[in-house]
Amino acid sequence: MLLTETVSGTLFLMRERLWAPWRLQYVSNAGKTESEGCIFCTKPAEQQDAENLILWRSTYCFALLNLYPYTSGHTMVAPYRHTADIADLTPDESLDLWQLMQKCVRAIQQVYKPDGFNIGFNLGRAAGAGIEGHLHLHIVPRWHGDTNFMTTIGEVRVLPESLEQTYARLKTALEEAMRDGRTD
Repeated sequence: MLLTETVSGTLFLMRERLWAPWRLQYVSNAGKTESEGCIFCTKPAEQQDAENLILWRSTYCFALLNLYPYTSGHTMVAPYRHTADIADLTPDESLDLWQLMQKCVRAIQQVYKPDGFNIGFNLGRAAGAGIEGHLHLHIVPRWHGDTNFMTTIGEVRVLPESLEQTYARLKTALEEAMRDGRTD
């Protein structure tokens, strides 16, 4: 079905509409400052891990799902301590962050069998940080062909499962990875 819409005198042709009501929360919160609360400080303090998508708590860091994922399994690892400067991490925090990242990768590999990963930090607004004041590591599983028309032209991500399903699957796999003790 071909839809038309006129905006400021320009006629736009559209094949169909993609409704994404879950994006309302993201759009409503866009641009809010950290003075309204750093999610990497408030979420772990609430002690509501399933509701806050916290997959694992270690001594100095924790892992949680990205509420607005790039792909299914998009996980973040952050220290509990509020800091934006990676050079400010203690040796214990650095080691804990790295080891937790390895365990998350292991769990994602087990559950999703991706072809690769993007793993890294966006430090500072110029580098693309959405939350500048609290450093966090992104783990994004990738598959051959995961960029297609919807992502490149439509600027829309299509995720095959809900965050609740992703949480349940990764939580179980991460618990197994922690019991296993290996990171390879």
